Amino acid sequence: MPVDYFVFVPAYNVATTLASVLQKIPESLWCCSIVLVIDDGSVDDTRGSFETFVESLDGESVGALKKSHLRYMRFEQNRGYGAVVKMGIAEGLRSGAKYVACLHGDGQYPAEQLDVFFRYLVSQEKMTLAPAEKLALVQGSRHLVRGGAKAGKMPLYKRMGGKFLTGVENLAFKQKLTDRHSGYIVYSSEFLKTLDVAKLSASFDIDLEMISIADARGFKLAELPIPTRYAGEKSNLNVVTYGLRVLRQVFRRIIA
Repeated sequence: MPVDYFVFVPAYNVATTLASVLQKIPESLWCCSIVLVIDDGSVDDTRGSFETFVESLDGESVGALKKSHLRYMRFEQNRGYGAVVKMGIAEGLRSGAKYVACLHGDGQYPAEQLDVFFRYLVSQEKMTLAPAEKLALVQGSRHLVRGGAKAGKMPLYKRMGGKFLTGVENLAFKQKLTDRHSGYIVYSSEFLKTLDVAKLSASFDIDLEMISIADARGFKLAELPIPTRYAGEKSNLNVVTYGLRVLRQVFRRIIA
């Protein structure tokens, strides 16, 4: 039976944070969602963390419900963020869900706000009258609240680099956003069905690529504020090569 929501969780070496992320997903969502953890060839005990979380559900009143809606998938070799997102989208569409969310397993993004984002998409769909007003996605922004990124201990180089790239992108794209590099995104399946997922980027810029496609095709984009959370964790993102790929995306859009 199709569910309303599908949440996929990119998980690479997140043994210390994964259980906490899953625990924070609002209980109100479990009855109408599937949550899929995609382990991208982790070399730590990410799988053990998932299994420990599953075992902990035995003492919860809704534990059986959560277990029945929880899935785990593992790539034996690390394939990269883009491959995980492609798989998450494919599985989300296969589930029949109306909305698909990407929730990173490292704890940087607020799992507890998923219900807010899903409700926002639902409410916008009810108000939409014309095809041109269709909302493709809603992205969590760490910059909608002034000073929020700094308060959340985002490193200075990331704050400055993100603002620079977002500023350049806003010059090239129709719709202006405050935080184009947040990975906290909830998509409309109606939009995802228009994508040729196999042709999307295999790297971290896959999120930007989908936002760019939505903008080019006339779908609406939206943002909601989210808190910034940094705790000294090591990022798997090479900021230099990522920045160059972003600029390449902008260039392609300008000459299109």
